[in-house]
Amino acid sequence: MLAAACTPADGVILEIGSFKGKSTVGLATVAAHYGLGTVVAVDPHTAPAATDPSLAGQRSSWDAFRAALRAANVVAAVEAHRAFSRDLASDWTRPIRLLWIDGDHTYAGAKSDLELFRRHVAPGGVVALHDVLNTFEGPIRVFVEDLLGSDDFGAAGVVGSIGWAQYRPGAGAAHRAARQRLARRAGRLIPLMTRLEGGRNLRGWDKVRYKLWRGLVPHAGVEPAAWAEAVR
Repeated sequence: MLAAACTPADGVILEIGSFKGKSTVGLATVAAHYGLGTVVAVDPHTAPAATDPSLAGQRSSWDAFRAALRAANVVAAVEAHRAFSRDLASDWTRPIRLLWIDGDHTYAGAKSDLELFRRHVAPGGVVALHDVLNTFEGPIRVFVEDLLGSDDFGAAGVVGSIGWAQYRPGAGAAHRAARQRLARRAGRLIPLMTRLEGGRNLRGWDKVRYKLWRGLVPHAGVEPAAWAEAVR
């Protein structure tokens, strides 16, 4: 919500992965309050999902998603697409001020979501990925390798389990050292997450390493004015 309100770029807010609408409601509430236009939300709302077999036997999240929008009175502030992100991307032309990636958490899925829409992110816009510090390979690898590893991005950080970076083509080199420090800490988690791709849980020393290395990644909450100044 802070990124939606304070990102200094023109364009739409695009949410990839809505599920039952919790983050959609937050983004839409901010967008409506500040006159930022509608939030574009894309999710196939399938159950089970190919990347979330735990949903087997459950109803699609579509009904719960729509109910959440109605309860928060933000239906008019959301442009909902019941589709895969690749389908939406096929004829996408709009600039993006906030690209919120919370869909397919496999490496291939998260990488694809970034590649499909990255060229549309407006200078000064923010790319944010959910679950970079949770036990999924995709978000952490894409965050470290594609955002922190690129001088197309400037200020960057982790808040809770959300990794974010500001798109600053031509000016990102000034933030390279800070991004590299963060990448060294966060990158230690990647081999553990890669081994989890087959679906097993962390055990033994892997679990100990995960807790230790995760704790060494700065990910505390932010003071809003300080965050807004960092991306101004």
